[in-house]
Amino acid sequence: MSSPGHSRGVTQRTGTRTLDAHTSTDTLSNTRTRIVGARTGVLADGVVGIVRIGSRVGAGIARVARRVSAVITPLGWVMLGVLIAAAVCGYLVLGWVEAVVAFWIAAVLIVVAALALIGRNAFLVRLDLPRRKVVVGEPASASIEVRSAGRHRSLGATAEIPVGEGLAEAAIPGLRRDAVFRHEFAVPTRRRGLVAIGPVRTVRADPIGLVRRELLWTGREELVVHPRTIAVPSTSTGLIRDLEGAATADLTPSDVSFHALREYQAGDDRRYIHWKSTAKTGTYMVRQFEQTRRSHLVVGLSTAAADYLDDEEFELAVSVAGSLGVRAIRDGRTVSVVVGEKTPEFAKRRVYAVRPLSTVRPGRLLDDLAVVASAPTALPVRDVARVVADTVTGVSIAFLITGSATGIAELRAASAAFPADVEVVAVVCDPDAKPGLRRVPGLNVLRVGLLDDLRHALARAAAVS
Repeated sequence: MSSPGHSRGVTQRTGTRTLDAHTSTDTLSNTRTRIVGARTGVLADGVVGIVRIGSRVGAGIARVARRVSAVITPLGWVMLGVLIAAAVCGYLVLGWVEAVVAFWIAAVLIVVAALALIGRNAFLVRLDLPRRKVVVGEPASASIEVRSAGRHRSLGATAEIPVGEGLAEAAIPGLRRDAVFRHEFAVPTRRRGLVAIGPVRTVRADPIGLVRRELLWTGREELVVHPRTIAVPSTSTGLIRDLEGAATADLTPSDVSFHALREYQAGDDRRYIHWKSTAKTGTYMVRQFEQTRRSHLVVGLSTAAADYLDDEEFELAVSVAGSLGVRAIRDGRTVSVVVGEKTPEFAKRRVYAVRPLSTVRPGRLLDDLAVVASAPTALPVRDVARVVADTVTGVSIAFLITGSATGIAELRAASAAFPADVEVVAVVCDPDAKPGLRRVPGLNVLRVGLLDDLRHALARAAAVS
């Protein structure tokens, strides 16, 4: 019987299970096994220790390199290259006096740039946005408040605040402890959309621009710029056929507007049996009603670039959609505001769908309209009408909003997608056209050149009807 000390593969049996002493190391796959395998001993531990120290040193060098590369500007790297090239040409190879002079000039500039980064300010910075929602064209502003939180007087710095695609700057002077510096700046609201403000960063740099250190102090805020809207009269929102509780020609077995009596049929509700007529005729008679329904207003906005001649027409169309939708929401009507979906650039087939906007509150609708944009691949107004007619039920009035590039034939094709009892109104936004109402078979066409024309055009159309 061999002793355990001379056994190469030692196994231990526990019941019917066999445990191999080398199994855990043979199947282990980590950095150590990739370097030394299953070897143990002083030499293997030494190799692993050297690799571990080297990885830590490499990680430290990488962190320093990232910080240095984040501070040195492209001009600074060029100056470092000039310094090295001048040292080689002036001292090591050619001995040029001009190269020696260039070397010392570059060295002085680099030292001055390094001294400009010494020290760090202790600031408490707050970005204040008084109003987070404005209408396009309204003045808007934001401000920053910088408080010195250090024990000693802080050094001056330059604060940069990204505002949309622009940049606002503020020169922060040297501040005593707990001193406060405030700076207010304007936010452009010339265009509808979301304006990103911030984050606020302080910049320290040398006069030449060899180095630049940025520190972020705040997060980012957003200003929502709503489209301009006008107050549309409530009586004009219904326009031609307002079915708000009015009876229709459709018959139903259950409603409030009585129509006639008829014989009982299997499946009729027994609650509507008219017992007096039943007693006279000897046959069960039930009441029949005229269906009343609540008007469902749909505003369909075309976002296809081909339907508009320029951005001015599209912005007018967005304002028209917002005015109609906001008025309907405030009147408590059932309203749906939809825009055509865009087809992805590499899609195999066209996307036929519309995207509903929020109609819970007027502010939510305007928030969604603030980010609506036109696109060449979006559905044109004719396809928007077809999708709405197929997906939205109970439509009584449909507003189709488009630009002057849409012809009458396309508008009539869009109107034909709806049932005959749906009132279709096409609003054509054309700043160069004379505003007015034109009636064509199955369609009313309103042309507006300015947003204020919408109010008058709707009032005239409601009066004529």
